[in-house]
Amino acid sequence: MEIETFKIQIEPLRQPMLHLARKLTGEADDAEDVVQDVLLKLWNRREELEQCHNLRAFVFTMVRNASIDFLRTRHTDTTSLLDALNATDEQSPDRYLEAKDEMRLMHAIIHSLPPLQQTILRMKDIEEYETEEIAQITGCSPEAIRSNLSRARKRVRETYLNITQERRNKI
Repeated sequence: MEIETFKIQIEPLRQPMLHLARKLTGEADDAEDVVQDVLLKLWNRREELEQCHNLRAFVFTMVRNASIDFLRTRHTDTTSLLDALNATDEQSPDRYLEAKDEMRLMHAIIHSLPPLQQTILRMKDIEEYETEEIAQITGCSPEAIRSNLSRARKRVRETYLNITQERRNKI
């Protein structure tokens, strides 16, 4: 693939790539870094791109994966016990720690889902994409998106209820 062809095919995707990366990383500067890395990887793999059937889905998958990798390498748990002790009157340290544990549990449950269901659930419920947008990005039909989303939500709900019930029974 020549540079002109690369520009014609990839440049229109730059803003949507930034949008997705910004939603995933939470920071405009971090999103720019992620997109630059992805563009470099795409350039290095430009010969493979000619054989790609759904370039848009491929590019957005790369942005998603690069954003997750970026967060994993940069992620530090900044919440300390001191922060919990300095919590406002409305939220006691005990409640704060319980809420933090609940969030960890939900992340673990979502992480246990099959990759496609994870992606769809995050894009729909966390990133607030529309079903049609998710279908376009993932290459699945809107019906498959709705079905996978339903299964993912049901599994998360059932797993969460089972785990919390087991915890209550132990007390």
